[in-house]
Amino acid sequence: MEHQQLIEQFYTAFQNRDYTTMQSCYHADAIFHDPVFQNLDANQVRAMWQMLLTSAKDLKVSFDTIQTSGNTGSCNWQAWYTFSKTGRPVHNIIQTSFEFKDGKIFRHRDSFDLWRWSRQALGASGLLLGWSPVVQNKIRDNADAALQKYIASR
Repeated sequence: MEHQQLIEQFYTAFQNRDYTTMQSCYHADAIFHDPVFQNLDANQVRAMWQMLLTSAKDLKVSFDTIQTSGNTGSCNWQAWYTFSKTGRPVHNIIQTSFEFKDGKIFRHRDSFDLWRWSRQALGASGLLLGWSPVVQNKIRDNADAALQKYIASR
């Protein structure tokens, strides 16, 4: 039950744009991975959530299907927002898996269809080329550069 409550706390904080509570859910040695932000350490993932939540204008988040067993867990969540670089609406559908350690999130992996995301966020270029490694790597590079700039400014 403890891990289920931690997941609920994390995503309720996400819904409320409370990045401080989200940050507190991570273990000091946490690792985060998703199709865009790959292999972030605990400090980077904490900064990522702060960056995303403080820049979001119209973010809506829902979550469901929380499951836990031993030191692992999972849930599904969805996000609706406007992608700031293009002004295009995005509805992202994400499956998450967790590993827990010392009552905190130790490993956090979000999975979603990056091509689907790019079609929404980037429009025609995402539709035509969003499947390609070149475009997907550019998306990752841009996100990493934004995160590094955000961290440097703090």
